Amino acid sequence: MADEQADQWGAWMAAAQGGHGGTYRRLLGEIRTWLLRYFARRLPPGQVEDAVQDTLIAIHEKRHTYDPARPFRPWLAAVARYKWIDRLRAMGREQGDELPETIGIEGHESQVTSAILLRDLIEQLKPAQQQAIRLVKLDGFSVEEASAKTGQSPSLVKVNIHRGLKQLAEIVRGAPDDE
Repeated sequence: MADEQADQWGAWMAAAQGGHGGTYRRLLGEIRTWLLRYFARRLPPGQVEDAVQDTLIAIHEKRHTYDPARPFRPWLAAVARYKWIDRLRAMGREQGDELPETIGIEGHESQVTSAILLRDLIEQLKPAQQQAIRLVKLDGFSVEEASAKTGQSPSLVKVNIHRGLKQLAEIVRGAPDDE
């Protein structure tokens, strides 16, 4: 925050203490933007907005404690820091849900087996084919996105997918039935 901005915010807070509601709303709007950045660097994304709201409420409740003869930035940073510490303490007290000893998922064994077999099959392909198939067919990237990630041209990505799938089909056809 620039010193000029901090001085402006201090003047706005002094005006708000004098009863200027419009100035106070503008101040809170600008402080909100600053708080979002402040908490985004310090808290998990799901807690940022709640921390901002808690801090804005604290600023509103404690606005009478701000001394216009003193800099505004340290006062604001102190309020935000206290709310951040409160949030960290609350996170430390939260208990995670305990998972049961057994989690039943129907068909889980066949899904795991299929995933392992698919991984083993794909590993038999050339590295460029493996990468193209994983990105486009398994991870859902577009051909253009896969091209950007791999450095291959879009047409080469398509060729590697086509040749890789053809090779996989040949491998599966040649595999004994007892596997």
